[in-house]
Amino acid sequence: MSSAQAGGDSKLFARGKVAELRFELNSGSKKDKHHTAKKVALKKIVANMTMSNNDMVALFPDIVGCMTIQNLEIKKMCFLFLVNYARVRPEVAVKAIPVLEHDMEDPNPLVRALALRTISYIHVREFVEATVPIVKHMLRDPDPYVRKTAAYCVAKLYDHDKHMVEKSDLIDRLNGLLRDDNPTVVASALAGLMDIWERSDAIKLTIDYNNASKMVAILPDCSEWGQTYILEALMSYVPQESGEAALLAERIAPRLSHSNSAVVLTCIRVVLYLMNYIADQKQISALCRKLSPPLVTLLAKGPEVQYLALRNALLILQRRPEVLRSDIRVFFCKYNDPIYVKVTKLELIFMLANEKNIDEVLTELREYATEIDVHFVRKAVRAIGKLAIKIEPAARQCINLLLELVATKITYIVQEATVVIRNIFRKYPNQYESIIGTLCEHLDSLDEPEAKAAMVWVIGQYASRIENSDALLEDFLFTFAEEPVEVQLALLTATVKLFIQRPTKGQDLVPKVLKWATEETDNPDLRDRAYMYWRLLSTDMDAARRVVMGEKPAITAESERLDPATLEEMCLNVGTLATVYLKPVQSVFRNARPRRLHDSPALQRQEEPAPANLRSDANKSLSQLGMGGQPADFDPRAEARGSVADGGDTNLAQAVNDADAYFASQMRGMHVQEQGDSFGGNGNDGTGYVVNQYAPQTVYQPAQGMANNGDLLL
Repeated sequence: MSSAQAGGDSKLFARGKVAELRFELNSGSKKDKHHTAKKVALKKIVANMTMSNNDMVALFPDIVGCMTIQNLEIKKMCFLFLVNYARVRPEVAVKAIPVLEHDMEDPNPLVRALALRTISYIHVREFVEATVPIVKHMLRDPDPYVRKTAAYCVAKLYDHDKHMVEKSDLIDRLNGLLRDDNPTVVASALAGLMDIWERSDAIKLTIDYNNASKMVAILPDCSEWGQTYILEALMSYVPQESGEAALLAERIAPRLSHSNSAVVLTCIRVVLYLMNYIADQKQISALCRKLSPPLVTLLAKGPEVQYLALRNALLILQRRPEVLRSDIRVFFCKYNDPIYVKVTKLELIFMLANEKNIDEVLTELREYATEIDVHFVRKAVRAIGKLAIKIEPAARQCINLLLELVATKITYIVQEATVVIRNIFRKYPNQYESIIGTLCEHLDSLDEPEAKAAMVWVIGQYASRIENSDALLEDFLFTFAEEPVEVQLALLTATVKLFIQRPTKGQDLVPKVLKWATEETDNPDLRDRAYMYWRLLSTDMDAARRVVMGEKPAITAESERLDPATLEEMCLNVGTLATVYLKPVQSVFRNARPRRLHDSPALQRQEEPAPANLRSDANKSLSQLGMGGQPADFDPRAEARGSVADGGDTNLAQAVNDADAYFASQMRGMHVQEQGDSFGGNGNDGTGYVVNQYAPQTVYQPAQGMANNGDLLL
């Protein structure tokens, strides 16, 4: 289109009046054989219709009159008007049905298909009823373009009135189109049947090996859309023998090199599906090697397609780890990648990192940690810490790199490093405590709740090795009242740990913190934990030591892994929006039919891991215990449940009452300040940190019949 023509079309979008447009529409002279004036008037009407000028509906009778003109361009505009306004003025719209029926007999297949498409789009009862016999006739039209349009119309009619379609034989006739000679017609029939199957509970789509084989044979002759429809339909084929699945996967593998990303991703989905029915591991390994190049090729496309490919790669790696095993370099970030692409690449780098490539990976992460984007830098620092936990031989390298980054004294880097070093201490106790001094030098840089809670945990856990641990905790306690709940919980636990390890240093802090946490807070979790510690300390010091300082469950650096059932469903939806959100398809598309592997003699079921409640705490992952979640040392609710289950031991109840009375008198004697400024400082609210207080942990009951430690805090 020339610039002059484009400028002329822009004048059509002026808001017009109905009377003027009607005059223009009816003013064409007999000499105007090409109906130029009518075309201009119709363009103005369509332009006003596009601008939601509802006054145009008054021109309905005039538009119906123009439909009889044998000009394809005019018919297109008139039919567009009809589809847009038919439900507003159905009594006028029905006058167009004879015109549409007449156009079905037109020798031009484009006109026939246009009329058929128009009549099937209109959701008005008279149009729907008139369409059924027309579509039956058009499904046998000699022209493949018309038959293809009729196949889509059956699905459209099913959307309008599924009961009427089910009572007719339209679905059987549509099924008959699968034997058509034209590949495009077959692909369209499959698309219509798949759409009907998605919407119906009564219809079952079954494809045997012969039909599946014929569908694969016509793949090269179909358009990109047609290939996608056929590959989608192959997901309904259930192999009965391992050899069938392997042969079919090999036959569709050439589609992996297609230039269209939709075809490639749909083909990957089908291959992944068929792998579940292949018994030979060598064949599976060969197919996995074929899946890597197309995924890598998609990374050369635009950022949106890259992101989709990367999200699907995350899924595929969880299901088939051998895919992309040697392709870690292609996931290194480019300087101009959008942040959402960079973050997803970072997840893949972590998943693919191993002892062989760790040097290369750490060199790359060092570069990422010095970038400008704060969010990405945080993710990179956190990835370094997770790699230290994932790959034990490289832990020292990762820690040295973290210390190197901490030395930059950039606030957000120091805070992220503090969080991940806390997790490293949990993974490798008594190995890298020499770096605690370096962390303590940067306490002033910590202003985020997650980092503060992590540092407080380190101080409490290693209070016996930090000479001035009481002074450091006291600095944090100065702003106790203003801190977020997660930091308050960490401070409470750390203070109790300090008292257990160094009673003389902690005896002044414990009563103060317990009083604040029980009497001057509105948070039930903080108050419950404080009461639990209070009673535990006053009942049995040995039990308190075992509970608070007991061995922590080991952690792993596994990234967020989906449970097997969800992962299986996700792999059957590769390439769809559900894989971007990593959620079951029905959570994304409300009416979507959930996909599952169908039973078959060839189905190779993978052994699923034991349920979470039966697995050992030794396998607790970093995601469960929180990438920054302060690990709970005790579960007060579990303690409460245990007490009830024990029948409410009389001696223990008496001990608790005596302890409460004793501590109340001690608190009064200590003259703890209650002025509003006793806490000092300003709070710094923050989000993004969750205390996993209710993670399953071993609960130690206080020994029954033990005498109260009356001199505990003296």
